[in-house]
Formats: sequence, structure tokens, C-alpha cells
Amino acid sequence: MEIAGFIGAFLMGLSLGLVGSGGSILTVPILVYLFYIDALIATTYSLFIVGITSLVGATVRAGAGNIHWPHTLTFGIPSLVSVYLTRSFILPLIPETIFQLGGFVLTKSLFLLLLFAVLMLIASFSMIRDRNENSEEDTLPTNETPPVNFFSLFSKGILVGSVTGILGAGGGFLIIPALVLMAHLPMKKAVGTSLVIIAANSFTGFWRDYYLHELIDWRFLLHFSTIAIIGILTGSSIAHKISGEKLKPIFGYFILAMGIYIIFKELLLR
Repeated sequence: MEIAGFIGAFLMGLSLGLVGSGGSILTVPILVYLFYIDALIATTYSLFIVGITSLVGATVRAGAGNIHWPHTLTFGIPSLVSVYLTRSFILPLIPETIFQLGGFVLTKSLFLLLLFAVLMLIASFSMIRDRNENSEEDTLPTNETPPVNFFSLFSKGILVGSVTGILGAGGGFLIIPALVLMAHLPMKKAVGTSLVIIAANSFTGFWRDYYLHELIDWRFLLHFSTIAIIGILTGSSIAHKISGEKLKPIFGYFILAMGIYIIFKELLLR
């Protein structure tokens, strides 16, 4: 199971490197089902893993000039605030036992897993659906700043921050469409900008979880993160050779299967 888990870590980084999304949403299920880590602690682990992996990927993209810094701030600042407020005030409000019906008990950990599964289904449909997000990649001059719907970006940033804060997922599947469709960024710049925002959000959430840091197995966390980093470096190095848009549906179907499995296992096989 551990070998499968570390293979999953590599695939998680590979997905982030190739398409800028989809990989981080696999981290919590991998930690819970292959390494048997409690769901709440797994979200904290995920924040660190996703954060450091995305930071490495963003550094590579920055070297190629594929980050739009003004949009990073426009989207990132409200997202950061949302992550902090969610981890500080909303997550602690969820009781350890939400409700009990007969022999079924909805615990906080189970609730997070089911919520995560629903998010996986949404993410999978987003990745499977062909929205031609890269159709504008070469339509704008490189020195031209496209018109931006700042209110939409701001509100989408709050939504992404909430997702990251509650579930420890990067939210790339929400960030990239927003940057492409609302800010009219080329796909390559949208991916790079997304990785910066994901890294900043993840580290903010992880820092806020200081009270859980004493429970962390740092050796395991660093091993997992190192393999994920190898994955994102591999993905980034071959991204120009393989069409991310063609790979997205494949990752999407995989995430769809994982989401269905989690719901089936937690509700019917407990």
C-alpha cells in the first residue's frame, strides 16, 4: 500500500506539472486510504505537500516567464484571506460528531471525506468537459494586458480560498478556468499563475494549523513531498511535448472514479 501511495504522490505532482490542476485533489485520498492517516490531519499534510510542490512548479514556470503577477495578486489576496478565516473560524465550528442515525454516525472526518468526494466529482467534470480554454493562447500580443473582470476574479478567489481552507485542495480546477475565461490569460500563463496562488494558499493554511504540527510525521511528509516534487518537475519538463488539454480528460476520469469510490466505500461499506 505504501508503494502504491508513493506512486500516487508522483502522479499527483505529474498532473500539477502537466495541466496545473487535478493532482492536489488526489493527495487527501492517497493519505487516508493508502497511508491510513486521519482525514483532518490529512488535510494539514495536504496543505504542506501541495504548497511545496506547487512552489517548485511555479519557480520553473517563472523562469519561462509564464506567470502574470498582477492577476496573481488580484486573485491571490482575497484567496489568502479566505484560507486563513476558513481554517481559523469555520473548520473549528464543525463538531466531532455531526449527527447519528441508528448505527450510522457522521463524524467530522467522514464529513470531510464525503465533502472531498463531492469536490472530486465537480473537479472531474470540469476537467472532462472540453471548454477550449486554450483557444485564446496565441490571440493576444505578449505585451498587451487583457481586460479583466476584477469582481469575478475577487469572488472566485474567495471561493478557492474556502475550498483550500476546508479540504486542503489547491483548487487549480477552479483557478485556471477563472484566469482563462475572466482574465483572458493564455493557458501556459494561467497554469503558472495558478501554481503561485495554490502555493501561497496552501502555506497559509498549513501555517494556521500550528496546533497540529506536533502530530506530524515530518520524515514521512518530506519523503512524500520529495516524490511529488519529482513528479511536478517531470511534468513541467515534458509539458511542451504533451498537450495538457488532451491529458485533462484522462485525469478527469481517474478523479471521477476516485470520488465515486470514496462515496461508495464510506456510505455502503463501513
